[in-house]
Amino acid sequence: MQALNKNLAWGTVLLLTLIYILSFVDRQIVAVLGTQIRDTLTLSNLQIGLLYGPAFSFVYALAGLPMGRIADKTSRKAMICIGLFVWSLMTVLSGFAASFAFLVTARIFVGISQAMLSPAVYSYLADTFTPQQRATVFSVYASGIFIGVGLSFLVGGTISIYYDWRMAMVAVGLPGILLAPVVWWYLKEPQRKKRIDAMEPNMLLELRSMLSKESIRWHLIGFSFLACTGYTILAFAGNVFNDLHQRPDLIAQFGWFMFGVGGTVILSGKIADLLARKNPANRFWLGIVAALAGVPFYLFGLFSSVPETAFLLIGIGVLFSSSYNGVAAALIQYFVESRQRALAGGLYLFVISIAGFGFGPPVTGWLMDSVYSGPYAVSYAILTVILICGLGATVSFLKAIKSYHKDAV
Repeated sequence: MQALNKNLAWGTVLLLTLIYILSFVDRQIVAVLGTQIRDTLTLSNLQIGLLYGPAFSFVYALAGLPMGRIADKTSRKAMICIGLFVWSLMTVLSGFAASFAFLVTARIFVGISQAMLSPAVYSYLADTFTPQQRATVFSVYASGIFIGVGLSFLVGGTISIYYDWRMAMVAVGLPGILLAPVVWWYLKEPQRKKRIDAMEPNMLLELRSMLSKESIRWHLIGFSFLACTGYTILAFAGNVFNDLHQRPDLIAQFGWFMFGVGGTVILSGKIADLLARKNPANRFWLGIVAALAGVPFYLFGLFSSVPETAFLLIGIGVLFSSSYNGVAAALIQYFVESRQRALAGGLYLFVISIAGFGFGPPVTGWLMDSVYSGPYAVSYAILTVILICGLGATVSFLKAIKSYHKDAV
């Protein structure tokens, strides 16, 4: 570690993970409250889908690259604090929305402000911890994704049942507003090895330089396949429980597996760093585990006639297939210079957001509507995507392993 002592550095990891948890609570809350919002504001299901998806995800993905470049040039601490305050405020204000247009506007600002977070955090952590610790540290941070999703279902859903969706919006947004001053006081900006000046390449030239490396290209392709799998499961697992088994109660309970994924993400990062002691390229093997280890559980779970068995097996499959998140974010940092860290994080988030939201769920929905039929159409569609993505990811990671040492910085 550089300027920070060990205890302060790990305290920073926990604080940043807490912020990431809050970001996913606020990101996911629209899906949790969707039916109540629809009924109160007399919206269509299509409008709810647009509110949850493109209104956030496309803005988030597109903003990630310029936000990454800004974080490479300016204070990462300021980026994190401003982003936290803005998206939390927009979530609170959403609780007072009286129209679809207001909610869309708020979601756009949530997407822009959340795009400020992870590129800055990736750069911050990479400059704070040694290369030997990065997969572990990034995986602790990435565990916040699934803790946040789980809390969004459990906390937001419970508040909406006892009060209403407006109170739930205010309740999940308020902690971020209160936390922002604490974050500003606690965080210390780590020193960069080299700062960007006006004579250095612009963003497009930097991106071209990154993408010229074979390992980065295979990294992005492989983890895009895994993102397609992850978003597909999150989008359509509810269809399996509701449409196939007539057990909508299992949808809310599925949130508990998200907490478990937080644990497997951390474990995956730790194992990756242990394997890297022999060969740094071995970190990619954890991506292959995520691609393949869950397939048997999905195969039997998606076609089980017993709801509880389907719930358990699909949940176990998710524990494996979503375990890659921390390793993926850490791996790309080994191929870039210190001055490119946040931009590399933005590139990673851009690609997996577009691929995950843009291809996985739509293709699965098309398969359900146009290719497969019968009660198990959703199961066949999900399994098709899982198998194709698993194979594609495995081939990509094997290619990345071969070129690792040539491209690593």
